[in-house]
Amino acid sequence: MKLAVIGGGSTYTPELLSGLIESPLPDLEVCLYDPETSRVEPIVGFCLRMARRVSSPIKISAASTLEESLAGADFVVTQLRVGGQEARHEDILMGLKYDLIGQETTGVGGMAKALRTIPVLLEIAAAMERVCPDAWLINFTNPSGLVTEALRRFGRERVLGLCNVPIEVHMELSEYFNRPQEAIDLDWVGLNHLGWVRQVNVDGVARIEEVIDQVEGGALEHLPEAEYPRGLIRALGMLPSCFLRDSSAPEKIIAELKSAPKTRAEQVQEIDAALFERYRDPSCDTLPELLKQRGGAWYSRLAIQVLHALNSDQPSVHIVNVPNGNTFSSLPPDATVEVPCEISRAGVHPLSTNPLEDSIVGLIRQVKSYERLTIEAALEKSRDKALLALLANPLIPHAQTAHALLQELIDRDHI
Repeated sequence: MKLAVIGGGSTYTPELLSGLIESPLPDLEVCLYDPETSRVEPIVGFCLRMARRVSSPIKISAASTLEESLAGADFVVTQLRVGGQEARHEDILMGLKYDLIGQETTGVGGMAKALRTIPVLLEIAAAMERVCPDAWLINFTNPSGLVTEALRRFGRERVLGLCNVPIEVHMELSEYFNRPQEAIDLDWVGLNHLGWVRQVNVDGVARIEEVIDQVEGGALEHLPEAEYPRGLIRALGMLPSCFLRDSSAPEKIIAELKSAPKTRAEQVQEIDAALFERYRDPSCDTLPELLKQRGGAWYSRLAIQVLHALNSDQPSVHIVNVPNGNTFSSLPPDATVEVPCEISRAGVHPLSTNPLEDSIVGLIRQVKSYERLTIEAALEKSRDKALLALLANPLIPHAQTAHALLQELIDRDHI
């Protein structure tokens, strides 16, 4: 069985490989490819040392071309950062120039990343149609839900999107209730980085009210990772995910970003440089502690769970990004949503859920409009669609600002 990792030069790749070494698929071969080929060699060497340390039979190799990496693949993981951390840094600064959040999945930063990323991912999908048409494409490239929808609209049927936020919440609740992840079911609804937990079932018993009590009382300080006025979450009756802080307290976040000595992109560049030093060290054969600062907590666990589920006849439930279908009548059937799905060799099937509440459906529909316009702008190279996307984004409050941002994107050759 072959897994191709596109963006294999990421310093986070060893986390994924470490999980596959511990819980391998049958007769597994992993092939890493990255447009920046110089990044792959030290990662392959390090991952081979990890495998040898535990006498793992996993095969790990590098490919010099995209087609070589995809040939014969059963699964393809995409985890690219088009433009690298340098482009991410420019995105952050572009947002702050207009007192906006330039984060890589939301606001103008997420849009800039989507515009330069979607064409590259579509090229990968086209290559898959040529050399491994039956393979599953598992996308972790941000903005994950938006990119996944673009791939579906391009015509890629076997594709789903991953995000580490739902599983991070899942693991936090698992620790709080002192129960394994499998004993806890979340009724998670929304879009990528715009999600809510409507119910928490622990061993089949509904516990959302207890969770809200604990959050309101400050006992679960990381759920959510934002400050809300006391009583707001209780009134909402559900737990908002961490990225809703971008729309709930933008002024505070912008002030924190402006006062920080370095952007997150600059911080990651420094972390990456130090990690590559460790990966090149021939005596290093275990994951560096520094990797925990890299971000993406629990992504590798979710990716491995999904890979095993797609290779199993026994269905299991995971929160992923998939087409809406008939899940929510308030959204188009081809809109990508983030919901619990039953996953097995037979496919990926969203579980039936109740209609979206009035308290959240408006924001979801507005953000979905922004996402769909961004996809169309990227596919059509349309500046008019890009402007409409900026106007639809709830984090961009004024038409004048939207016009200025469009010119910024044009100047950067994004549209």
